[in-house]
Amino acid sequence: QVQLVESGGGLVQPGGSLRLSCAASGSTQDYSAIGWFRQAPGKEREEVSCMDRSDGRTYYADSVKDRFTVSRDKTTNTVYLQMNSLIPEDTAVYYCATAEAAQAHGVLCWWVGYWGQGTQVTVSS
Repeated sequence: QVQLVESGGGLVQPGGSLRLSCAASGSTQDYSAIGWFRQAPGKEREEVSCMDRSDGRTYYADSVKDRFTVSRDKTTNTVYLQMNSLIPEDTAVYYCATAEAAQAHGVLCWWVGYWGQGTQVTVSS
């Protein structure tokens, strides 16, 4: 079992920044990748990014590339999503999740396992 806890969401103006955190605990050796997803009201959940834990290589959705950056602190099993130049279309509940592989089988994160509870990000003036 893996427990994931997201934090850092909130209200931000367009053009602003936020940093989300995803703290993992439990059987953290049991997954090979960790990703960020988001779901806006009335829309399907979409992939945002996925990090390969073996080398830290990270893959991004085109909609966030060059604006969002993933980093990690291996000592605390925490992954961060730095979001810059936010636009209203980034408004969503953001989730982190474990996966079996990054950038595999045509998706950013393949075979998602555990999910966090999500954190709300609202971009509005």
